Amino acid sequence: MNHQHVDAETKAIQQPDRTVRFLDGSVRVVMELLGTVAIGHGIYQPGWKSSVHVGPTTGRASARHVGYVLSGHMAVRSHDGLEILVGPNQAFAAEPGHDAWVVGNEPCVALDWSPIDPSAFSVATPDDERNR
Repeated sequence: MNHQHVDAETKAIQQPDRTVRFLDGSVRVVMELLGTVAIGHGIYQPGWKSSVHVGPTTGRASARHVGYVLSGHMAVRSHDGLEILVGPNQAFAAEPGHDAWVVGNEPCVALDWSPIDPSAFSVATPDDERNR
């Protein structure tokens, strides 16, 4: 249930504003709050890779990501070649132009936050549900 007030809002992850299903079975749900911030919750399957699965599904190149890994592991390579490994209870940030992929045999579950920019979501449509 969503509860919206003048200056406060809550949303449940079970009722996101958008759901993106990637071709490999990974899923990212997005909740938008107060028209200013988007919070993503992703469950990325072993073998998921941003450069392989995100662009073909969303039609967008990589964007800036600021997030927190709840479980599993993800590697991130910046546009200049720096690689980091992110695991449970670690925060991360990556600028546009990065690539990321799940490391190991368990899904990586992560949260991410981004400011709402209407142009950043202009490609996302209800068809996202059918991109499996």
